[in-house]
Amino acid sequence: MLLGIALGLAALALAAAVVLAVRVARLQRRLDILPEDGGIFEALRRLDADLAANEEAVAALRPVVQSLHERLPGALRHVAVVAFDATGDLAGGLSRSIALLNERGDGLVFTVLALRSESVFYVKMVRGGRGAESLSPEEQEAVARARPR
Repeated sequence: MLLGIALGLAALALAAAVVLAVRVARLQRRLDILPEDGGIFEALRRLDADLAANEEAVAALRPVVQSLHERLPGALRHVAVVAFDATGDLAGGLSRSIALLNERGDGLVFTVLALRSESVFYVKMVRGGRGAESLSPEEQEAVARARPR
């Protein structure tokens, strides 16, 4: 009978030891994030200094981002290319009209006419989606395709 009680107490002690070992392992993992020298306050001071430096860097970038935001509508961001045959011969389809427009529909349209013996290059201004001078049908199509939606 005493042996049974002793074995029961030993099993209970073993179970308690296993539970405590698991808890110690969990605590050890939590403590692993602390600096080895125990200087938690120094680590917090370094983190605070890093955060302040990052906030200063963000503050320094704000005017740059604002400037880019203000200039973005003027950037040539919308592009379209129209291929066409300027001569009607078998090797046609080599001519191109290329429209480059900004958010306001302003920009340029380039046209390259590939002819048999030469190539001709035109550049025309576009304002508000319309040519400053008359546009060919291919140039109009390129501008229409490039228009911001």
